[in-house]
Amino acid sequence: MKASYYEKFGELDQVKTGTLDRPEPGEGEVLLRVKAAGVNPVDAAVARGMLKDAIPTEFPVIPGWDVAGVVEERGHAARRFDEGDEVYAYARRPVVQHGTFAEFVVLPECYLSCRPQKISMEEAGGIPLVGLTAYQSLFQAGNLQEGDSLLILGASGGVGTLAIQLAKAAGAKVIGVASKKNHDFMKELGADHTIDYSAGNVGEAVKNISSDDVDFIFHCSRGDSLSQSIDTLKSGGKLVSITNSKPELPSEDIDFDYVFVEPNARQLDRISELADEGKIKVPISKTYKLDEVTEALKNIESLHSRGKTVVTP
Repeated sequence: MKASYYEKFGELDQVKTGTLDRPEPGEGEVLLRVKAAGVNPVDAAVARGMLKDAIPTEFPVIPGWDVAGVVEERGHAARRFDEGDEVYAYARRPVVQHGTFAEFVVLPECYLSCRPQKISMEEAGGIPLVGLTAYQSLFQAGNLQEGDSLLILGASGGVGTLAIQLAKAAGAKVIGVASKKNHDFMKELGADHTIDYSAGNVGEAVKNISSDDVDFIFHCSRGDSLSQSIDTLKSGGKLVSITNSKPELPSEDIDFDYVFVEPNARQLDRISELADEGKIKVPISKTYKLDEVTEALKNIESLHSRGKTVVTP
C-alpha cells in the first residue's frame, strides 16, 4: 500500500511517502480502506519525538490518529460491521506505529463507529480526535451542564470548534477566545460572545462581557490566555486543559483535570447523532494527498489553523 512514514524522530522534512506492506486484520480486527484522515498538532509532536517517553514507538511509523473509511476485510470474530460499511474512529493504539496516513489501516473493531451520514467523508475523517477530546473534556471530565457558562481558550482550532458546538447542543453559554479574524466563524458555530486574545487582557474582556464569573474554562491553546483569565473562574469552578498538565493555579478550590483523549466508540456514536441532526459542522480548511503530508504537518504545527485539515489517500 501507499503510505506516509518516518524511520526516526526529528524534523518533519524526513516524512516520506512510499510503499509499505498492507496490514492484515487479526482476531477482532478490521481492515479499513482509508478515505479521509484528520491532521492534528499531536501528529507533528509525535514525529518530532515529543511523546516518546509517554507512548512506546516502533519504526517505521505511519502518522495519523483519525480515520473515516470503508470496511475492506474482517478478521476472526469481527462481526459488528459488514464489508462495505462506512465507519470512523480515533485510531491511537498502545504502540505508535500503524497510523492512518495510508491507503489502509487495521483497527480493533471495538474502536469503530458508523460515520455520520449527512456530512462528507472528509468531514467525518476530521471528527474523531477533536470530537472525542472536546466531548471527554466537557462531559466526562468537566460534567458540563445546561446553563453553565463556558470560556474556551483556543476556540477556533479543531478541538475548540467542536467544543463550541457540543457545548451549545448541551445548552451552555459559550465565550470563545481566538484571533479577531475568526470571530464571525466562531459565532457561526454558536459562540455567544467572542474575545480577541491579541487585543488586551483576556480576563478583563471576560469581565466586560459578564459581571458573573464563568463556571468552566476549557484550555486548548498556548500562550498567556489561561493566566490572564483564570481569575474569572468562579470559586469551585471547573478547569480542563489539553495542553498543560500542571498549570499554575491561584487557588486550591479550582477543580482541575488534564485530558489526553482515548478511543471511545459509544461517544463517537453520540457525536454521529448530533452531526446527523445538523448540530455539528466540521469546516474543512484544506485537504492534502499522501505526498503532501510533510506540508500538512508543518501547517498544523503552527497551532493557528482554522477548522480541520484532512489527508485524503
